[in-house]
Amino acid sequence: MADDLGDEWWENQPAGAASSPGASGGEGGGDTEMTQQETAPGPALSKKVKPKKITDILAKSEPKPGTPEDLQKLMKDYYSSSRSVIELEELTLPDSCFLKANDLTHSLSSYLKEVCPKWVKLRKSHSEKKSVLMLIICGSAIRAVELIRSMTAFKGDSKVMKLFAKHIKVQEQVKLLEKRVVHLGVGTPGRIKELIKQGGLHLNPLKFLIFDWNWRDQKLRRMMDIPEIRKEVFELLEMGVLSLCKTESLKLGLF
Repeated sequence: MADDLGDEWWENQPAGAASSPGASGGEGGGDTEMTQQETAPGPALSKKVKPKKITDILAKSEPKPGTPEDLQKLMKDYYSSSRSVIELEELTLPDSCFLKANDLTHSLSSYLKEVCPKWVKLRKSHSEKKSVLMLIICGSAIRAVELIRSMTAFKGDSKVMKLFAKHIKVQEQVKLLEKRVVHLGVGTPGRIKELIKQGGLHLNPLKFLIFDWNWRDQKLRRMMDIPEIRKEVFELLEMGVLSLCKTESLKLGLF
């Protein structure tokens, strides 16, 4: 960003600002001085460079798929001011806990079919209430609904539950999880955290945690670009997700 602004500042200067002092010859010293004074950029002539908006930069840039390294780096950056070097090292996850990341060519159904080829068998053997086999985490309730609609080809007979706060009370979700066997949960990190805190959702049976990583909203922000959501995601990871990943009983995916 600094280099771009530097180039723009230079291009916006008046045409004579960079001329050499001796450009008009020897005897015209007075004229030269006058020319320098006239052409030197003053406060009244200087143009204010308008800072570039992040949306403008992102709109012109090629989208790059997220990688496990992106998640690891974000996590270390987030905790760098509050954790020791040893504690930061403990946050590092083994490569083996990550599923293949989406290369931006997949729909949600095709991605899940690729990374979870034995889903039907897993689903049929799952009978534990107050739990799910797969969590898909996204940034908003509207996005969660979109994702549920887009995974029809994958989910088949799987029982899917919306895990977000909009129009749904947390106690209602706790009761539903107590009564039913649910295979897939799609929702926001804040509500999923609350369900875990209230004992409505247990993580031990969880096999897959998928982040809606690459999708961008109208302002071209990814889920993890939004500070509030990033904070909730990392708090959720520390509620047992990281320890499950390290035992390799839980796999992480970036869609």
